[in-house]
Amino acid sequence: MSTPTRRPSGRSGPLADIRVIEFAGIGPGPHAAMLLADLGADVVRVQRPGELPSPERNADAMLRGRRVIEANLKNPADRETILNLVAKADVVIEGFRPGVMERLGFGPDDLHAVNPGLIYGRMTGWGQDGPRADLAGHDMNYISLTGMLHAIGRPNEKPTPPLNLVGDFGGGSMFLVMGVLAALVERATSGKGEVIDAAMCDGASVLGQMMWAFRGTGLWQDRRGVNLLDTGAPFYEVYETSDGKWMAVGAIEPQFYAELLKGLELDPASLPNQLDTAKWGELKQIFADTFKTKTRDEWAAIFDGTDACTSPILDFTEAPHDPHLAARGTLVEIDGVTQAQVAPRFQRSATQTPVGPAREATDPATVWQD
Repeated sequence: MSTPTRRPSGRSGPLADIRVIEFAGIGPGPHAAMLLADLGADVVRVQRPGELPSPERNADAMLRGRRVIEANLKNPADRETILNLVAKADVVIEGFRPGVMERLGFGPDDLHAVNPGLIYGRMTGWGQDGPRADLAGHDMNYISLTGMLHAIGRPNEKPTPPLNLVGDFGGGSMFLVMGVLAALVERATSGKGEVIDAAMCDGASVLGQMMWAFRGTGLWQDRRGVNLLDTGAPFYEVYETSDGKWMAVGAIEPQFYAELLKGLELDPASLPNQLDTAKWGELKQIFADTFKTKTRDEWAAIFDGTDACTSPILDFTEAPHDPHLAARGTLVEIDGVTQAQVAPRFQRSATQTPVGPAREATDPATVWQD
């Protein structure tokens, strides 16, 4: 099979010949554009004039790795400029409420008239249809209806929002990126464009598929903090140490559980059975009392190099200095801001460490001049 001709983008990574236009938004849209740029795509962000960061402050690190074009989509000259770029693009992504882009004249039908092979990705919370499609919302709202937010938290306490990881990014940007990649693969056969309806409420539901599966087989209760993976189990829990810090325990399998008990210097014969759910409260208290006898770093040293699935809980300041993360370069500093390195990694079409967010607008006339 012959190797396809690659465009002279000057970029590296598996998406180095893919051109993306990102219509500026917030949250999962920019995150998806960042991920595509991280993998080598040539991403151009279209935003209103006057939104570039001032010299005296850090730029938004999620805007790394792409150029910026300033444009007013209601201005005829700017509209023509962006439509000329659309004709050369592979992908467009936007994150506005349904109908907004159509009213601006940049909806899927408008852009497919210019570029029939265009992949048009739409990122919303509620999706393009349904009773809530036109309503505002944020991550917490999108996961609240799916059962996911209800499932996260402690027994007899209010649900705990998991930052905005489940809705915005896990259920949002990651599914948008997956949709874009799938559509690009399909286009290679059909030659046709596609429209992707990436809704956070849909994606978050799919993220919870294992819980739905457990529930379907009777292994999950609709109560917080009493199940295997929601801190109900004493061997899948976090424990405070003598210095007020924390350890994470995930010793589910018997052989890993045995290593946990060994590190804690607890005699298995003196303890309730690992899977006796009626005694989980008693066992959890024993573990809690034991972890309070040493500092976090003392416990970390004890469990280092073992299969006990027990690790220290680090904060954002500490994480870059963890020996494993440091050895892999998982966290890097770009323009003075510590942030995540590109993931996943590729053996042959290796990616590069991204450049920082743009501080100057790019002249559209210089973009994609084949």
